[in-house]
Amino acid sequence: MYVIALSVNYKQASVEERELVAFNDSDLASALHVLRAQKSVLESVVLSTCNRTEVYIVADQLHTGKYYIQQFLANYFNVDIDLIKKFTIIRTEDAAIEHLFRVTAGLDSMVLGETQILGQMRDSFLLAQSEGTTGTVFNRLFKDCITIAKRGHNETDISKNPISISYAAVELVKKLYDNFKDKNIIVVGAGQMAEQSLLNVAATGANNVTIVNRSVENAAKLAGQFGYQSAPLTELPNLMKDADLVISSTSADGYVVEKSHVDGIMPDRSEQPLVLMDIALPRDIDPEIENSENVYSYNVDDLQNIVDSNLASRQLEARKIEEMIATAMDEFSEWVNMLGVVPIIEAMRTRALNIQTQTYESLTNKLPNLEERERKVISKHMKSIINQMLKDPIIFTKEIANEENSEERLEDIKKLFNIEDEVAKSTNNKTMSSVF
Repeated sequence: MYVIALSVNYKQASVEERELVAFNDSDLASALHVLRAQKSVLESVVLSTCNRTEVYIVADQLHTGKYYIQQFLANYFNVDIDLIKKFTIIRTEDAAIEHLFRVTAGLDSMVLGETQILGQMRDSFLLAQSEGTTGTVFNRLFKDCITIAKRGHNETDISKNPISISYAAVELVKKLYDNFKDKNIIVVGAGQMAEQSLLNVAATGANNVTIVNRSVENAAKLAGQFGYQSAPLTELPNLMKDADLVISSTSADGYVVEKSHVDGIMPDRSEQPLVLMDIALPRDIDPEIENSENVYSYNVDDLQNIVDSNLASRQLEARKIEEMIATAMDEFSEWVNMLGVVPIIEAMRTRALNIQTQTYESLTNKLPNLEERERKVISKHMKSIINQMLKDPIIFTKEIANEENSEERLEDIKKLFNIEDEVAKSTNNKTMSSVF
């Protein structure tokens, strides 16, 4: 049983490469089942955001699992497997588990300590759990990761003045504009990223903001929360004529802001610059616009170059979370080792209690005149003997679980108590019904 993590993120993959393997939210449920059906894959969770695609599996074979997790992406997106290998990173066992903890806590994010990834990871896990593609291992591991991430944000200052991608986008625009109050701003989209952008835009004191979206109702609803205006997506080219800043974060398949839109309005803007901020993946803004005169176009990769004024302090806080992660990983490792011990301990107890039951029945048959109270006293004391006799062997068995040669020594325990068949039957039943 091995935990394997495949990662595609901003560190080693360009925007173009990340776009190749970006899942739409509506496709994630079906993708989980496709992944779960791969050879050797026992459990599966998929996370897909604007900056990363993460695929996590529990596999019964290490090398087979590593192969099929990459093959899954290649087949699902019809991308050559050699290209997939080029821009993906595969981690296994402890490295994979540590990576999951770090991603969930925001320690692997473009902006250190951002909190948005925690909610995204939680949603990805809950979706997989509801689809039945997780089991005993991931149900425990992901809950541990989410718990540690919450503790990290609550017990340290890493999330003080939280910085998200949308925040970083506004911070970049601040370097171009000193005052937002008189600027015409358009936010394209009505999802979570758009809402985060609006929160950061509102904090600048901006007054002239319009939310544009394909769904007019969603745009109006979001605009109402901030006291801004709304408009249908079809009005975007016309609205851009007077815009100073456009922030786009939709889940559209194609470009929302096309080069023809920009080329059609720039000649009449009297040298007024236009700033375009694309924080969507796949991208909303045609990259060819970068060549247009007097237009400043940025995508998510450009945000990596923003200097976080709180970076030094955040790194110190991150070390505190890393210590929490190290402790949690030790506890998880001990729990995993105990998974192999539980059936043995259960079989020891079952065999001992069966002997107690048979002996008690034999005794009461030979002493039929015993009163009910006497029967209860005898039964209670016989069970007490069983518990006292098993206490030390059970503690000894638990301690063996964390030793290097645990498998061999546990085999000796099973032979000593003559419980090989019971353990095998219990393990098979749990594997089929609940573990995977």
